[in-house]
Amino acid sequence: MSALADLFLKGGPVMWPILGLSVLGLAILIWKAFELRAGRRDARGLAVVSTIITAEPMLGILGTVLGIMQTFGALNGADGAAANPLAATAGIGEALITTAAGLIASLVLLFPYNVIDARIEAD
Repeated sequence: MSALADLFLKGGPVMWPILGLSVLGLAILIWKAFELRAGRRDARGLAVVSTIITAEPMLGILGTVLGIMQTFGALNGADGAAANPLAATAGIGEALITTAAGLIASLVLLFPYNVIDARIEAD
């Protein structure tokens, strides 16, 4: 679990909204699944999940941009200091981690969302 937490932290500050939206999206989908099992079929909350599915990859791209900006800052040398190629790798790592996190989080929600939405629309 520590390796997962380390990876999360290396992803930078954009990982927090990705995590928060993922938890919210999963909670709504679980709620909708329980409602379907109870025979209630309404679409309340699904628009929020759809928005989360769309927003998470965009947040991943934002993390990519921030990571690349960090990389260029390290390569240029901050405050007149010499360029640090090793510091550049942290920015690239952040960029890749947030991109992957945004895509994975979105995909985890996408498939259950489509199943639940199709069942609700079937009526």
